[in-house]
Amino acid sequence: MANLPIVQFEEQIIKTVEDNPITVIIGETGSGKSTQLSQILHRRGYTKSGVIGVTQPRRVAAVSVARRVAQELGVQLGDEVGYAIRFEDRTSDLTRIKYLTDGVLLRESLSNPELNQYSVIILDEAHERSLNTDILLGLMKRLIKLRASNLKVLITSATLDGEKVSQFFSECPVLNVPGKLYPVEILYSRERPTSYLESSLKTAIDIHVREPEGDVLIFMTGQDDIEKLVRKLEEKVQSLEEGSCLDAIVLPLHGSLPPEQQVRVFCPPPSNCRRFVVSTNIAETSLTIDGVVYVIDCGYVKQRQYNPSTGMYSLDVVQISKVQANQRAGRAGRTRPGKCYRLYPSRVYQEEFLDVTVPEIQRSSLAGSVLYLKSLDLPDIDILNFDFVDPPSSESLEDALKQLYLIDAIDADGSISSLGQSMAELPLEPSLSRTLMEANENGCLSQALTVAAMLSAETSLLPAQRSVHVSRSNEKKRKHTSLELPDGSGWGDHIQLLQIFEQWDQNDYDIGWCKDNDLRVRGMKFVKDVRKQLCQIMQKVAKGSLDVRSSERDKESQRDYKTLRKALCVGYASMLAEKMIQHNGYRTIGFKHQLVQVHPSSALKTDDYGMYPNYVVYHELIATPRPYMRNVCAVEMKWVIPVLKKLEKLNINKLSGGRSIREGNDGKHLNLSEKEKPSVTEAPDDRENRIQAARDRFLARKGKK
Repeated sequence: MANLPIVQFEEQIIKTVEDNPITVIIGETGSGKSTQLSQILHRRGYTKSGVIGVTQPRRVAAVSVARRVAQELGVQLGDEVGYAIRFEDRTSDLTRIKYLTDGVLLRESLSNPELNQYSVIILDEAHERSLNTDILLGLMKRLIKLRASNLKVLITSATLDGEKVSQFFSECPVLNVPGKLYPVEILYSRERPTSYLESSLKTAIDIHVREPEGDVLIFMTGQDDIEKLVRKLEEKVQSLEEGSCLDAIVLPLHGSLPPEQQVRVFCPPPSNCRRFVVSTNIAETSLTIDGVVYVIDCGYVKQRQYNPSTGMYSLDVVQISKVQANQRAGRAGRTRPGKCYRLYPSRVYQEEFLDVTVPEIQRSSLAGSVLYLKSLDLPDIDILNFDFVDPPSSESLEDALKQLYLIDAIDADGSISSLGQSMAELPLEPSLSRTLMEANENGCLSQALTVAAMLSAETSLLPAQRSVHVSRSNEKKRKHTSLELPDGSGWGDHIQLLQIFEQWDQNDYDIGWCKDNDLRVRGMKFVKDVRKQLCQIMQKVAKGSLDVRSSERDKESQRDYKTLRKALCVGYASMLAEKMIQHNGYRTIGFKHQLVQVHPSSALKTDDYGMYPNYVVYHELIATPRPYMRNVCAVEMKWVIPVLKKLEKLNINKLSGGRSIREGNDGKHLNLSEKEKPSVTEAPDDRENRIQAARDRFLARKGKK
């Protein structure tokens, strides 16, 4: 509040905002920009003509900052101050300050492109360069021309390149607000540790034993590392001689924590007690934890990256950038002089770290973003020449256009279809949106809603059961731990997810049943809520043509789940794979041709001859030491043929509106080499002969054993 640096700049901020439609505010760590800027504008009357909307790239930040602002204003959360994140809306007609994720604001703009309900839009934490924030930057540039008289846009950040953004917005003003209140001593390691987790543990205990009071913030790469370090730290602290040092509590902080556990890190510790907060990079800038004096920086971050040439995702532990390292260090100097222990040499920081983090738009699948932009159907928006601060690669745009074409979201000329328009209204990735639309047409929407909810919530079985990193021996043991869980009837993971939820339904959503079967209780409850909301959204999207049968009727009418699997085949048309008889794996078809394997934990079954189905669809490809398909479902050849026919006619120039987006593209149809072409056009008899020959070889080998 008054002691935060940004409050001292209130007059200058208000004057700049009044005189300019767009303002960039660079507020260093601890400046109070996330909590105070909206309150400053509220005090100055900007909520009289509309809502102040503040976007956050992360759900946790949107919720926690809204809660903090409501507390400071002395109002009930959800009344004057509220938040909206995917599948959760805590706002009302009274709300004047609204914190929301950037994705939610994008979705709101579909029904109201001019966002007339807002008098001020603040894009906070823009330095994180999330995919949605980058798209919003481009849309704000357009929107401010339409609403120059009654809209103010503020882009706030901790480390954003202010000049770059200023140029993007036609030399708009840039205000710099200091934030580091106290100096921070940087301490480097002599060399890189063999285990950053063990090194973090040792450093944390050394601080606890030798340093004066003050909380410790430890940056880890992800939930698994956090849970391991929390457990080890608690054991070490308990083993210390009583009275030799302060008491201590150890708290985790990551996006999957329940809200009540996230709130604990903002509560001051008891007297004579030190807090250890073990966090992902969410604590770099999105959240400020008072009382932190010591920071331990492992130098790494877990980053999800997409390769458009293979359609494959990888979740990689990569080095952080210099910007991130400086942000982490800045967390130590908020209440008094602090220390930052960097578990890497200064040489690594100077020579190996990138200056800034690679924007998400340059390492993500763009199918959902391109669908959104096309659904706006605005004549002055050109997808391929959309005004991005940092444009994505042409390969990524090609990949997105092809995906959307194969699932009928856009036509052969690149225009959005009525189906694509409806898909864009669903808060799901395009493959799941298309599946729901197809399921509604074919009488299995109830089942498809369940599958979509299970997949979009990313909560089904325990992580160990689905983790790529679990050893094969452990996987086999854990895979069959829960004997009561259904097995997907051999058709694959989508069907298994459906059956798990249906069985929970039959058990009256009993929490004890989840615990008995090693299912995440909070996750399953969240899935139930998401499914209900998706059903409500579908009722609006389908405009009265909704066909939600009961699960029991669906199960009685199609025991092999054929209709649902067909809907999945249509929805996942760009994620098809063909069994390679001569290989122990699959080849992805369409425009991706690498060999992959079914993940060992998959519920997909082989037949009596040890053969997998000829065709499958998958939810995602994951790059590990081996490329795996995750969440796999068997489909039939006759459903695949229409997709292959579309591939033969695919013309990337037409999809992009007649413009060549890759040098050397001559406008002809996509040319595949003979080796790359899908082989499903061969005569069925030939295929059966090949399959029978393979089965004979398998039985012969089996007989020799």
